Amino acid sequence: MMEMFFAQRVILQKTKFDEVPTTLQPGVYEHLDDSGVAFLAGDYQPPAE
Repeated sequence: MMEMFFAQRVILQKTKFDEVPTTLQPGVYEHLDDSGVAFLAGDYQPPAE
């Protein structure tokens, strides 16, 4: 739930991806990628599964 919240804030440019808590970044990145805006995460590389 918080991941979606932060993803929306990043999309709306209210929060920078770097400001998202590090524990939530993988989930937020997944939401951004699903929305087609993964570029908003900058240089972030999701952890290998």
